[in-house]
Amino acid sequence: MTTPRWLRRTGTPRLEFGADYNPEQWPRAVWDEDMKAMKAAGVTIVSLGIFSWARLETSDGEFDFGWLDDAMDLLHANGILVDLATATASPPPWLTAAYPSILPVSPDGRVVSPGGRQHWRPTSPIFRAHALRLVRAMATRYGSHPALAAWHVSNELGCHNVYDFSDDAAAAFRVWLRARYSTLDALNAAWGTSFWSQRYGAWDEILPPRLAATHPNPTQQLDFKRFSSDALLSYLRDERALLRELTPAVPVTTNFMVMGETKGMDYASWAADVDFVANDHYVTPGPQAHDELSFSANLTGNLAGGRPWFLMEHSTSAVNWQPINVAKKPGELARDSLTHVAHGADAVCFFQWRQSAAGAEKYHSAMVPHAGPDSAVFRDVASLGDRLRSLRSVAGLSRTPSPVAILFDWTSWWAAELDSHPSSRLRYRQEALDWYSAFLDLGVRADVVPVGADLTGYAVVVAPMLHVVPSSLAERLSAYVSGGGHLITTYFSGIVDENDHVWLGGYPGALRPLLGIRIEEFAPLLDDEQVALDNGTAGTLWTDRIDVVDASTEVLVSYKTGEMAGRAAVTRRSVGPGSASYVSTRLGPDGLVPVLDSLLSRAGVVSELPAEVRGRVELAVRGPVRFYINRTDRPVELAGIAGAPAVLGPREVAVVAA
Repeated sequence: MTTPRWLRRTGTPRLEFGADYNPEQWPRAVWDEDMKAMKAAGVTIVSLGIFSWARLETSDGEFDFGWLDDAMDLLHANGILVDLATATASPPPWLTAAYPSILPVSPDGRVVSPGGRQHWRPTSPIFRAHALRLVRAMATRYGSHPALAAWHVSNELGCHNVYDFSDDAAAAFRVWLRARYSTLDALNAAWGTSFWSQRYGAWDEILPPRLAATHPNPTQQLDFKRFSSDALLSYLRDERALLRELTPAVPVTTNFMVMGETKGMDYASWAADVDFVANDHYVTPGPQAHDELSFSANLTGNLAGGRPWFLMEHSTSAVNWQPINVAKKPGELARDSLTHVAHGADAVCFFQWRQSAAGAEKYHSAMVPHAGPDSAVFRDVASLGDRLRSLRSVAGLSRTPSPVAILFDWTSWWAAELDSHPSSRLRYRQEALDWYSAFLDLGVRADVVPVGADLTGYAVVVAPMLHVVPSSLAERLSAYVSGGGHLITTYFSGIVDENDHVWLGGYPGALRPLLGIRIEEFAPLLDDEQVALDNGTAGTLWTDRIDVVDASTEVLVSYKTGEMAGRAAVTRRSVGPGSASYVSTRLGPDGLVPVLDSLLSRAGVVSELPAEVRGRVELAVRGPVRFYINRTDRPVELAGIAGAPAVLGPREVAVVAA
């Protein structure tokens, strides 16, 4: 970010605490009860007005700000800051009735009806004009309000409308393609349109990858994903530009969704366009639930360049949108929140303040549940507020870089999971998460960084399933290894360039010379297949028939069973003081541990944790402050860690200042 700013406020730094606040859902008398309960909980900030367009602009050009004026004044009178939304997330019924052309279109040509949320086209000129009119009215009215701490652009941009296949999108896609390729000849070359008679003779012939008789052009699909992320970014920039023009002293952000399989937005390309990074995160159930939370918080902190960021939303307990919505166990509310803080969050906020009595999210937990303040959830909320106040000294501290890094690349995520591939079972983010879990199991801190990050200072860099490798990236990774770094990559890496064209001559393509191996043909596994390795682990999903073609490349692990029995499964090529290693099958977190342990040992990387707690405790560091996070449901003895309690209870977090 070029001009990083935090909230507009006065006083000493602190960890902010709060929630989305939707007073328009409640009678005015409830608002006064809210203020008392917010003070009891230690709330310092709320996000306001997120889904209130229909209440603010009751008909075309007719505004009613009375209730929002009252809410802003009430919050200020009670010492609570406001992260004020521009209220543009969901258009009101009068707008879609008057202008149905703003509604998104699905790949098969169906118009998405109103009645949910985010039912708008990112490229609709009509929607953008009406939205910016509202933004202007909001900024003009509230830009100097003493409660205003930041502007909150829209809400979860792209959560439900990242891919729109309308005529507006088609026209904008062509403009984007002209800017990228300049000429049709260049586009035809990049898209490989000689295949299947797809060569374009005019820009107007080009469409989004709508429903087709069979697989649409893969580079067209990849470019449409790039374009769709950029279209939302363009919208963000338009709101931001207007807000900066009218209220230059007020920082601007929007809430990213770095979590789970939310992959439509390339947040690495968005981060420079907000004054501070904000993120929403909800726990994904499963054996790696807390690891995934830590992974996402870690990546968010690195998108923020190590600077403090804002946890805009997470849940106090159950959500409402998973197949089965399970309440959090005792201690999880605090552990989840403090894990985000450990990775750089200077604000901890929930969706939402008061649990709704009506609507699609009425069963989503909140700081004040349906049971009211006399409830275990609210008592946990108030306890967390106390804890955050006690951690005031953490506010403003940057994340401390780790000795190793995991590269994360949205383009490889998109491309590796396109159709008509050797296997439809590939899951890019899961592979990256498995490596992160293995690092946690070994007690080694690892940063999750965008693929364009500076690798200087990292002893080891893991690039899982780095499918898209332009020549410039291959050169950068080669320079990293030649400079003494230790690179680890995996199956289906280095295969294509930025246009999704295969690097010829054998796999892993652009990384083949660096790794000192050659693969002639992929060998993915069926769902019920696995192969044994000679180190006692087993692989699934994928194998490779590896030929070692460089004398500096050694075989660390071999296949023991299956078609590849006796052939290399894991290799390592020495390059001066550095190395480049390749893992050719999916090992999962448990299977990765012995491989990673061996590679880390060769690179001279050791855990900062005592051997007795490795795997059970996660360590995160912000400056002089160390966070010890119990990953388990059992107590862990912390003997030998200076300043830490003797025992870390189940799901507890100890914060120790050096």
